Amino acid sequence: MTENVVCTGAVNAVKEVWEKRIKKHNEDLKREKEFQQKLVRIWEERVSLTKLKEKVTREDGRVILKIEKEEWKSLPSSLLKLNQLQEWQIHRTGLLKIPEFIGRFQNLIVLDLSRNIISEIPRGIGLLTRLQELILSYNKIKTVPKELSNCASLEKLELAVNRDICDLPQELSSLLKLTHLDLSMNQFTTIPPAVLNMPALEWLDMGSNRLEQLPDAIERMKSLHTFWLQRNQITCLPETISNMKNLGTIVLSNNKLQDIPLCMGEMENLRFVNFRDNPLKLEVTLPPSESVDEEEERELFGLQFMHTYIQESRRKADDEVNCLITSPTSINTDE
Repeated sequence: MTENVVCTGAVNAVKEVWEKRIKKHNEDLKREKEFQQKLVRIWEERVSLTKLKEKVTREDGRVILKIEKEEWKSLPSSLLKLNQLQEWQIHRTGLLKIPEFIGRFQNLIVLDLSRNIISEIPRGIGLLTRLQELILSYNKIKTVPKELSNCASLEKLELAVNRDICDLPQELSSLLKLTHLDLSMNQFTTIPPAVLNMPALEWLDMGSNRLEQLPDAIERMKSLHTFWLQRNQITCLPETISNMKNLGTIVLSNNKLQDIPLCMGEMENLRFVNFRDNPLKLEVTLPPSESVDEEEERELFGLQFMHTYIQESRRKADDEVNCLITSPTSINTDE
């Protein structure tokens, strides 16, 4: 009995020693693997940094990172060593996200990441107080963070062809320097209040959305001179559009307009309009051109068409009034 106890104790002691050795061996292997992985990461980052440095150029005194048609699904943290960059131009690389450390590139003036697969804009974007241009067209972005309103120097914002953006945060109305905004080919059903209240906005593209009408508050966009509204479902225009005194170009082709408001005839700064492919209720024939050159330059549904249409609308309204005035009335008299 005593011998069995001694034997069992010896076996357990040996087993414990071996288990400790095996555990230590596994821990050593794990540390070795982690060390090897760390070395690989360091090596990969050095290689990536070398490749990135090769993509840096100088144009007009500006330090620019240019990458085109190369696979970069993510940007390595080693990019932080190039924090003197003033412009990123990264196109068609399959980039999936804007790095979280983007806010540390305080010298950025232009951030152009169009034609990638980016699905969101990080809140850190708001730290780029010197950023003047943000171009994120042809991506898969669905929402815009309110922190973008902190980019106080922003003058140009392009979010075209993301296809799923349907609203903008109200805070963006505080972008006091924004003059150029492209929201075309998304899912907007109305012009966001933030856009209506952007004081410096001069150029706006909301073509190929789902707009059905324009708000009366459209007149707030006092600085706007170019307005793209093609390929929507707009059925009528508000009278307040005539208060947009600086508007020089408005494109309304491929909508559902049935009429052109008379007040548009008073918009003296209009230089280019397009009403092509709308179910307008009046058929208008333009007067013949005096020369072949004039005929070639004339827009069939342009400014001359608009003024002719408005004249015809007024003439028809006057005819209806005259018809009512001169129509015979039957008078019953008691005999």
